[in-house]
Amino acid sequence: MQYTKLGNSDLTVSRICMGCMGFGEAGNGQHSWTIDEEHSREIIKEGLELGVNFFDTAVGYQSGTSEQYVGRALRDFAKREDVVVATKFLPRTQEEIRQGITGQEHIERLINTSLKNLGLDYVDLYIYHMWDYETPLYDIMEGLNRIVKEGKARYIGISNCFAYQLAKANALAKKEGFPKFVSIQGHYNLIFREEEREMAKLCAEDNIAMTPYSALAGGRLSKRPGETSKRLEEDSYAKFKYDATAQQDQVIIDRVADLADKRGVSMTEISLAWLLTRVTAPVVGATKLHHIQGAAKAVDLVLTEEEKNYLEEAYVPHKLVGVMAQNTPAAAKQEHVWSTGSQKIVTK
Repeated sequence: MQYTKLGNSDLTVSRICMGCMGFGEAGNGQHSWTIDEEHSREIIKEGLELGVNFFDTAVGYQSGTSEQYVGRALRDFAKREDVVVATKFLPRTQEEIRQGITGQEHIERLINTSLKNLGLDYVDLYIYHMWDYETPLYDIMEGLNRIVKEGKARYIGISNCFAYQLAKANALAKKEGFPKFVSIQGHYNLIFREEEREMAKLCAEDNIAMTPYSALAGGRLSKRPGETSKRLEEDSYAKFKYDATAQQDQVIIDRVADLADKRGVSMTEISLAWLLTRVTAPVVGATKLHHIQGAAKAVDLVLTEEEKNYLEEAYVPHKLVGVMAQNTPAAAKQEHVWSTGSQKIVTK
């Protein structure tokens, strides 16, 4: 495993971040295909043995059960100081807004809930899961400043935002003496490269870490025609993101398969090796042991310029999909993509 600093923080992270969205009680949340605690623990243990020290979850994953599984496993298998734990919080709900709960109070409630789920005193990275168009930015940044000062989070990151929003937030933080966002978790992979337009340039200039999700496009970049999985069959949200461009994307997926054959490695290794040339640490989901094993191998695979060009040249621009397409000012009062589900939110 290789390690690097996470942007402008002093956190040393593995080049592969284990994405924990696939862990949690199946059906108790957005996904039906998640795996139980026993299998989650096996994968987390294997990841640790392979040198993975960076784990990403969220309060919205399977009603908090992802955080619970991750927290218990890390307490059993690792020393707290040896791992970097990231979790994410959601925008205020319309109910909270009606109740008069401020952005700061909302952040305090959700970090407390996450810490209880994880069984931890603090998280290393607290991530703003999607832009809250109903809450003033100052309220969000001041709320995050408070929890950093309280020692509940060491650093803050952001996910699912535009480059102008990240620049605006960090400019406000600089002006007010608040912590800045040190990382961005956006949707980025070989078949969805829209982050290269502006976000990647901003991150390079300001040393903001890119830790993209959907690194393998929900498994599409790791499977040959005819191969399937429970997730590929049941993940309706991933279908919503990728089905419309499946024909043009298949050209690139076929090139990944071709290159994997030529190099004698897996498609996972090729796809991630390409992404690792452009980002700090991709967030790689794993629901089977070989998923994390393949991801770890990708760190040592070096692609030639010709190979990278072969993978890149067939790409055509894509429309925004997923959270970025759905989470708009016009849709802000509607039900969010993610929710905290059935869990009880800690108020103190």
